[in-house]
Amino acid sequence: MSTLSWAAIVLGGIILVSIRQVNQYQRGVKFMLGKYLRTVNPGWRLVFPIIQSMTKVDIRVKAVDVPLQEAITKDNVSAKINAVIYYKVSDAAKAILEVENFWYAVSQLAQTTMRNVVGELELDELLVNRDAAAQRIKEIVDKATDPWGIKVETVELKDIVLADDMQRVIARQAEAERERRAVVIKASGEVAAAENIAKAAGLLSAQPGALHLRTLSTINDLSSDESNTVIFAVPLEVLRAFERIGNKE
Repeated sequence: MSTLSWAAIVLGGIILVSIRQVNQYQRGVKFMLGKYLRTVNPGWRLVFPIIQSMTKVDIRVKAVDVPLQEAITKDNVSAKINAVIYYKVSDAAKAILEVENFWYAVSQLAQTTMRNVVGELELDELLVNRDAAAQRIKEIVDKATDPWGIKVETVELKDIVLADDMQRVIARQAEAERERRAVVIKASGEVAAAENIAKAAGLLSAQPGALHLRTLSTINDLSSDESNTVIFAVPLEVLRAFERIGNKE
């Protein structure tokens, strides 16, 4: 074989071993002699051995499970909290050049930020406004990871674990609150009932004979049940009228 043929075979072999595939969900960070060259898009790319190298970066959304963290709330209550952070790489070059291990860095930053945010809130605020606390954590982590080419999509607080004695205190507080609401509702009902009774009494007293008709209607309702015993109170004026009639005789 001629020298030209051998050169063609060697060149073809170098090209074959230099082919790298970058998938659709990846970006390639390419280096030339150790220096950053460019970020390559999906497809087949040539990376010549020895003088070039390429690191692939997954740009899909990732979930980081932040383990339970011991934190102290603003009102000095100890709580264990864990969360999940969803993020993605927005700049593959920064994710490789600016931080050694962006996955580990995001996890550690989230743990620290979560403890700091919990320390700014009282326990009641944390329990009632979990979404607000999660949004605050997201904003802080997202701002801190911008130089790393990381975009934080969302943060979700998963569990807030309290000590057993604190859970009992909260349960007693909730029970007391329910009892208070029941008393208020009952009192409001009694006030409304008294107002209606007073209004009905005023209407009955304003119309001549209305009270007697109401009395007869009540007696008629009671008489439908044979087991009822009705004691009818005769007005004092009627008794006095009978007394006057007897005296005349």
